[in-house]
Amino acid sequence: MIIVPVKESESIDRALKKLKRKFEKTGVVKELRERQKYTKPSVKRREQINRAIYIQQLQQKEKI
Repeated sequence: MIIVPVKESESIDRALKKLKRKFEKTGVVKELRERQKYTKPSVKRREQINRAIYIQQLQQKEKI
C-alpha cells in the first residue's frame, strides 16, 4: 500500500502529484498493463534485444 503523508498547509494537487510519482516509481501501473494480455517469451526477448540495440546506438552516437 502506498501512503502519502499530507501536511495541513499542503494542497491536494501537490499530494496527488506525490502519489502519482510514487506509483510510477513502484511500477504498479506498468505491471497491471503487462498482466492484461499474455506475451510469449520469445516476443519479450525480441523486445528486450531491440531495446538494448537502440540504447547502444544512442550511446555510440553520444560518444562521437
